[in-house]
Amino acid sequence: MPDHPPAPEPASGAASGAVGTCLCFDYGSKRIGTAIGEARLQSSRPLEVVINTNGTPDWTTIDSLVEQWQPSDLVVGWPLTEDGEEQTITHHVRGFVKRLKKRFGLPVHLCDERFSSMAAQEVIRQQRRSGQRRRKTRHGDVDKVAAALILESWFSLRE
Repeated sequence: MPDHPPAPEPASGAASGAVGTCLCFDYGSKRIGTAIGEARLQSSRPLEVVINTNGTPDWTTIDSLVEQWQPSDLVVGWPLTEDGEEQTITHHVRGFVKRLKKRFGLPVHLCDERFSSMAAQEVIRQQRRSGQRRRKTRHGDVDKVAAALILESWFSLRE
């Protein structure tokens, strides 16, 4: 994936200190995919889907994830068009980022999420072909895998 997106406001940079466990969000108008990963290992895994109703995420679930995983940093997929322009949903993501910062007081980093859903669909197709995934794919599966791919992309951009 391409370089870091332009931040909507000054954001905590990757060089601001040691990064450990990171919780990532792939924000969508109905669902928010989540993933957890370790910066040192540069690996991640999908977690669960958070329901997003009329722009209001299920904060109880997000609170539980933060409490359970105790992340040092949060990463949010930054939606851009193919040309690098902001999308309609980018405004909602900007608000989500502000609420995350205020609610948890953790560094929040942005990562270009262009093509992450398409890449997630391909990962799921490969898992089905190899027999790793047997059940029918749900919409939320793509969101969770996309969050994991966004997080791994962010890790690789920090090198």
